Amino acid sequence: MELFILFGCFTVLLLIGTPVAFCLGVSSFATIAYIGLPPVVVFQRLNSGISVFALMAIPFFIYAGELMVRGDIARRLVALAGGIVGHLRGGLGQVNITASVLFGGISGSAAADASAIGGLMIPQMAERGYGRDYAVSVTVVSSIIALMLPPSHNLIIYSISAGGRLSIADLFTAGIIPGLILALSLMITAWIVAKKRGYPTERFPGMGALLGLLINALPGLILVAIIFGGVRSGVFTASESSCIAVVYAILVTILAYRTLSWDAFVSATMGAVRTSSMVLLVIGCAAAFGWLLAYLRVPADLVEAMKGVSNNPLVILLLLNVVLLFLGVFMDMSPLIVITTPIFLPVAQAYGVDPVHFGIILILNLGIGLCTPPVGAVLFVGCAVGEISVGKAVKAILPFYAAAIATLMLVTYIPALSLWLPSLFR
Repeated sequence: MELFILFGCFTVLLLIGTPVAFCLGVSSFATIAYIGLPPVVVFQRLNSGISVFALMAIPFFIYAGELMVRGDIARRLVALAGGIVGHLRGGLGQVNITASVLFGGISGSAAADASAIGGLMIPQMAERGYGRDYAVSVTVVSSIIALMLPPSHNLIIYSISAGGRLSIADLFTAGIIPGLILALSLMITAWIVAKKRGYPTERFPGMGALLGLLINALPGLILVAIIFGGVRSGVFTASESSCIAVVYAILVTILAYRTLSWDAFVSATMGAVRTSSMVLLVIGCAAAFGWLLAYLRVPADLVEAMKGVSNNPLVILLLLNVVLLFLGVFMDMSPLIVITTPIFLPVAQAYGVDPVHFGIILILNLGIGLCTPPVGAVLFVGCAVGEISVGKAVKAILPFYAAAIATLMLVTYIPALSLWLPSLFR
């Protein structure tokens, strides 16, 4: 009965359009009241859920990304990507994906990637004869790449949700190869679709011009080396690197590029505050919800149920992927990480799956969910920027879904893709 109240309240509130944080908090309150525990337990769990030092990295990484978006970094990265891959079939589509790789290593946010890169690329692609549905599809799905690369704040949330015992440096490192494989699979798909539709290529600018574009974008790219190199080497923690990223972003955009105006600085600050407050409220409420699941022995019961289905790890991983893809369709990413990690991580570990490997599987699964209706936040951002309907975008996005799911299967069943690179640093 307790689980019926917990999930029933949550589902009803979600269906009537209640914000996710309140769905989690109210359903937790209702269940606590039914069980007979003091209501203050919910506030205690909420407070403990956000009173984690490592979470300080999230608002600062968000702030650094906001500063980079408003400081003209995205345009320079797009220009560099154009010089590198613009001459391939469907040139601007290839540029869009490559720019997501470069910008994702700075923002760590799929929504920021879709907004910044999409705002630059979709109008250009439409002017050059590309279909808006194609432009939006490429923009939306390629934004998932940002979730896999450092400084992905979703990987930080996963580390904390797993009990804080997983190395954030290992998770940052583990996501690099899967992120690049995802980019490659999307580029192949974009090439096939562009060839079928007869889209043009761009002129290769020459090595001299390409070197100039690289130098122009270099101050922004150095931020990636600072974040990843510092955390991986142990010079500073993820929280410290996020603060350094903010300081460096301000210095680059004001002194090197001279593109950050006072109004843009205020907008970046307010945007970071707004986004961070929403993310942290969701994490806190999800922590209370997750504690109730553990209190009601849901993870332990699920492990036993899975053992009754099959003892084959390959089958269990497939089931976990199906469940996570389904959940990602109906819920946003941050609360799902906090809720599902304590439930599914013990199941995965019971079948010998490395927790770092499972983290990459989880993030990629839920990232695909960001691109699917009816709750796909990144899909709605792309459609708003591209000025097309969600229905039209979904029809064109199907080949890119297929590429993302194929990458998910590779990452799931070839653990070395996630674990080989971190092993080199141990």
